[in-house]
Amino acid sequence: MLQTLLVSGYKAHELGIFSDKHEGVYYIKKAIGQKLVSLLDEGLEWVIISGQPGVEMWAAEVVFELQTEFPELKLAVLTPFLEQEARWKENVQEKYHEILAGADFVDSVSRKPYESPGQLRVKNQFLVQKSDAVLLLYDEEKDGSPKYYLDAAKQKQEMDNSYEIFYITPYDLDVLVQEEQYNRNE
Repeated sequence: MLQTLLVSGYKAHELGIFSDKHEGVYYIKKAIGQKLVSLLDEGLEWVIISGQPGVEMWAAEVVFELQTEFPELKLAVLTPFLEQEARWKENVQEKYHEILAGADFVDSVSRKPYESPGQLRVKNQFLVQKSDAVLLLYDEEKDGSPKYYLDAAKQKQEMDNSYEIFYITPYDLDVLVQEEQYNRNE
């Protein structure tokens, strides 16, 4: 049974998205929402993120939207270290703090501020271990931050073949865009 889902993907800048008003954000959130709704039927109770700007923050917003219809769905934010937002732009910090305020559970894997990249590795492994599956917005032809979660997930999958890795690919997003355009033109 799938109770906890780790959701991650690219940071906003890795996708060339510098505003939440960007059209791509709508489609990414829609794709995340569709997957979460389908997994709710399989017993999904918790979505886990580390709070990174981009896919993870958009996933949190999707969870908040879904909670009106599915109040049993909960959000956990497990940051890699304390004050991860310290160097982010003010508007991103504000959004991050809103997400933390709305989350059902918030904690940090490391109880210290940033010291080394090792804290990020530990966070990736910890969150994968604490989840039953992972949902990644990922393009195999474009490396980036989701690759580290994917590596940890594949390691866990080798030891526990019930661990699932779900993807939202560029193709999936293209299909969503085409469906929306088709439905608008009908």
